[in-house]
Amino acid sequence: MTSTIPILEARGLTRSFGAVRALDHVDFDINAGEVVALIGDNGAGKSTLVKALSGNLALDSGEIRYAGGVVDLNSTTAASKLGIETVFQDLALAPHLNPAQNMFLGREIPAPGVLGKLGFLDTKAMRLRSKAAFDDLGATVRSMTDPVGGMSGGQRQAIAIARAVAWAKGVIFLDEPTAALGVVQTKNVLETIRRVRDKGVGVVFISHNMPNVIEVADRVQVLRLGRRIATFEAKKTNMEELVAAMTGALDGAGA
Repeated sequence: MTSTIPILEARGLTRSFGAVRALDHVDFDINAGEVVALIGDNGAGKSTLVKALSGNLALDSGEIRYAGGVVDLNSTTAASKLGIETVFQDLALAPHLNPAQNMFLGREIPAPGVLGKLGFLDTKAMRLRSKAAFDDLGATVRSMTDPVGGMSGGQRQAIAIARAVAWAKGVIFLDEPTAALGVVQTKNVLETIRRVRDKGVGVVFISHNMPNVIEVADRVQVLRLGRRIATFEAKKTNMEELVAAMTGALDGAGA
């Protein structure tokens, strides 16, 4: 950890959908250069919290701080400007575009000189930088020119993760990033998480895979019924304790 002030902090966030309170005065914090695993049973509020902290969901009340200052994450653009990137389970890729086009979607590199002023893009530069990002992740992308809609789930997952890693400067949220991956690709993702952390970026790792959580996380924060009910140091906990916290057997333990 590189700072005593959290790079991203949530205080008392609430959000209801009709009669259902998805977030109930939930707190959350992550430091720069730290991996925090966010775990909880289905319906615990994990996805809702991630959407709120990545500019994808308006809140009913609560406060979000970035590097100590209060911020209004009212859009994904606002989050991206702070260096917050997210890989959701649905990946949010454009299926008709190729890997490089997805990598630079909204961040296209204009062609040099007059061509750039006329709206032409530097396709070669985007492909080269995309390939370097995929290679750094250890991802095998079948083609740099084919639409991603025709690629396997594992390849699409790798493209989405590589894109987020390439642009994240402050915090990256990874929502079940290894769910569709094999053993080798999962290992590559976990190694990438460590490399991103070592660059000073905070990594929020949402997963149901407890061995992966304990292996890669520095801390584990547990949500249940829209509240953070426990925080553990990963090196000092085990799967049994984490599952007990998720199910309510250890309410308040470690918090």
